[in-house]
Amino acid sequence: MPSAIVTGATGILGREIVHALGKDPKHWQMVHALSRSQKEEYPSNVKHDTIDLTGSTQEMAKQLQGVEAEYVFFAAYLQKDSEQENFDVNGVMLKNFLEALEQTGASKKLKRVILTTGCKQYGVHLGCPKQPMEESDPWINGPNRPPNFYYNQQNILAEKSKQSGTWDWVVTYPNDVIGVAKNNFMNLATSVGLYAAISKQIDGNLMFPGSETFYTLFDSFTYSRLHAQFNLWAALQPKCGNEAFNVVNGDTESWQNMWPKLAKRFKCHIPRNQFHVDVGKDADSVMMLAEQPPLAEMAAELGLEGNLRQNKVEAKIDLIKWSQRKDVKEAWEELVREHGLEKEALGKATWGFLGFVLGRDYPVVVSMSKARRFGWTGYIDSWDALEECLDELETEKILPPRK
Repeated sequence: MPSAIVTGATGILGREIVHALGKDPKHWQMVHALSRSQKEEYPSNVKHDTIDLTGSTQEMAKQLQGVEAEYVFFAAYLQKDSEQENFDVNGVMLKNFLEALEQTGASKKLKRVILTTGCKQYGVHLGCPKQPMEESDPWINGPNRPPNFYYNQQNILAEKSKQSGTWDWVVTYPNDVIGVAKNNFMNLATSVGLYAAISKQIDGNLMFPGSETFYTLFDSFTYSRLHAQFNLWAALQPKCGNEAFNVVNGDTESWQNMWPKLAKRFKCHIPRNQFHVDVGKDADSVMMLAEQPPLAEMAAELGLEGNLRQNKVEAKIDLIKWSQRKDVKEAWEELVREHGLEKEALGKATWGFLGFVLGRDYPVVVSMSKARRFGWTGYIDSWDALEECLDELETEKILPPRK
């Protein structure tokens, strides 16, 4: 029976990989969940091991004594203040970890490393990429582009695999992840749920805080549990070796479809003319993105040269300012007192990230064709995924119960 190592075991994606492995002890005999601290109880086949992935190769090798497995699921990353720092730190973190496995001798047992990255692969943070995004699309790494740590990690992974001659790799590209992690408020579902719950508490109006343009455009989401299922599937498929895959839910969604469902769940009202309502000082946040969108890399061959524009992120309501408003804080405090909620959730939620996700002026459509060709059949409706997360957040006392 195979064994596994999971880094980033307390994160949104790593946690679900650990849970998926833990649910199948007959197949996965031993699972090493690696993180700085253990935040929840694990099944009998899962063992928590403490590690600091920012340490040197030698330091990690000491922490990894006795830790070995056929499969490594590398789902850890560190968010830094600049793209260059992200490039450097996350690349060194992966490199040192793999070299630590070499030092301990664990790499001799290794068969495959599955690395989680994301759709920054396609430059979605810089502007509009080619639609739909496919794994064969060129990397956005020209001379005028910021460094991309995903590219650095993939190059390191491929090089280390080639040097070993014994193990191969798989890379996953999830997008706009929907998930929950214990004591981790940095995720889309938490921020959306808090915004809706507090809006209900204030006046019951649930205005879409993002871009009027994006409200009717398509997005592709990844449910963390579906991503975990894909990881386990891809780990054991021989033909998936040395391949990268998009991993999204399989549908294309829009907020014009999901926002009314969110309003109904929280018993809120969407103003009939929500994008023309005056929201005062929290309005009109605009951030310009890269002068040339990622699509420019392929413009000539697509017949689109000279037909591109600079993209932007717009906010009907600036969520960072909104989260700091007096009436918002007071409404949250009332909910905390009434329902015994986690008080820190409002301050720790990633309002800037949610504002970016909702404020783009271009679609984000991710193709699942390659994974389908390789035999993957997983699918979940994105609203169902979000609702499952909202249910879990209620159970965890992050959100108030539905009335």
